Amino acid sequence: MLRRAVTPPIATFVLGDSPIVAAAVHDGHAVRAEIEPLFALNELERLREEDPYTGRWTEVAATRVVAGRSRFEFDLNRPRDQEIYRRPEDAWGLHVWKDALPDDAVAASLSAYDSFYAVLRTVLSGLVERHGNVVVLDLHTYNHRRAGPECAAADSAGFPEVNVGTGTLDHVKWGSLVDHFMRDLSAFDDLGRRLDVRENVCFQGGNLSRWIHEEFAGKVCSLAIEFKKFFMDEWTGVADERQVILIREALASTLPGLLRELRDADHA
Repeated sequence: MLRRAVTPPIATFVLGDSPIVAAAVHDGHAVRAEIEPLFALNELERLREEDPYTGRWTEVAATRVVAGRSRFEFDLNRPRDQEIYRRPEDAWGLHVWKDALPDDAVAASLSAYDSFYAVLRTVLSGLVERHGNVVVLDLHTYNHRRAGPECAAADSAGFPEVNVGTGTLDHVKWGSLVDHFMRDLSAFDDLGRRLDVRENVCFQGGNLSRWIHEEFAGKVCSLAIEFKKFFMDEWTGVADERQVILIREALASTLPGLLRELRDADHA
């Protein structure tokens, strides 16, 4: 069932006393009321490119960041000058808007984008001050049946079940942490099998990770984690609840290793 179009906060920040943060910046589906009539896309078309269920997965961490607005209103994982999908080529060929957005609508989206990053800077600064080193699990999902609901899934050779994007992190500082995380995630028993976890195959991470690595170089490691939508029907938005829970448990299984790596990084 689609979520009602209301206007929630830009994002919800839940603060905890741990150096592990989980973020879901594409979980939001609602849009502010004044721009909803401007969309050429309907709710289901927007939902198809959003990351439902990622907000639930953030529950593994004490500090959580969950977007409340749709990426089609403004995309927090793209650079500021690209945060609005103005052209079809910005949005997988989709015609997002009926007409060009009014200047005041653009200004409101930019203001919301800036507010999010200002709060995130404050949150991460506080965690670094308390813990020294911090890791962010930047959680996403991606489609693999783009040609239609009845089409064959994309070739698994180029589309792993879990893609860990590390394109902007310092591998000298964080390489051991990345390896430990991928090893633990791959070892999780997912209904008698192992998840296919690979690094930088189809995604290397977006703006959130890049911004974190620039703002908090050597102190905060962001892992851009993309789950292929093998756990759900990307055309209807309906998920296999058992798999949603198992993915959350798989992520939770990596936390002890991440904590050890963060402690070790203090002495690196």
